[in-house]
Amino acid sequence: MTEPRMRQRHKGQQFPNSDLEAFLFSNGSPLPAPQPTLATLDAIITDFIIETCHEAALRASLAGRQKIKLDDFKFMLRKDEEKLGRVEELQALDRQIKEQKKIFSEEVVSKKEEKTEREKGKRKKRKRDEDDESAGEEDGEDAKDAKKR
Repeated sequence: MTEPRMRQRHKGQQFPNSDLEAFLFSNGSPLPAPQPTLATLDAIITDFIIETCHEAALRASLAGRQKIKLDDFKFMLRKDEEKLGRVEELQALDRQIKEQKKIFSEEVVSKKEEKTEREKGKRKKRKRDEDDESAGEEDGEDAKDAKKR
C-alpha cells in the first residue's frame, strides 16, 4: 500500500495567532505569547492533523474504501482514551442537536398546519355567511315578487 500523495505545505502559519494565543492562555500561558511559541504550536498542531488524517486514510484503504469515515478516526484514536472519549462525546452531542432540530421543525410544521387549517375554517365560514346573505337577498326578492303577483 502506498502512502497518500503528499501535497506541498503552505509556508507560514496555518492557524491565526488569536486562536493560538487563546489556546495557550486557556492552558495557563501569560499573554502576549512569544512569536516562536506560536510558530511551534502551529507546527505541532498542523503535523498532528496531517498525521491523523494519513492514519485514518490508511485504515480506510485497508478496509477497501476510498473515503474516510468517522469510524476510521475512532479506530486510529482507540489507544488514546481521552481523545476517543472526546470524539464520542461530540458525536453524541451532534446526534442530540439533530434530534432537537427535528423535533423543533416538526413542531413548527404542525403549528403552521394548524394555522392553515384554522384559516381554511374561517374562509369556509365566511363563504357560508356570504352564501347565506346572498341566499337571503334572493329569498327576499322572491318574496317581494310573490307579493306583487
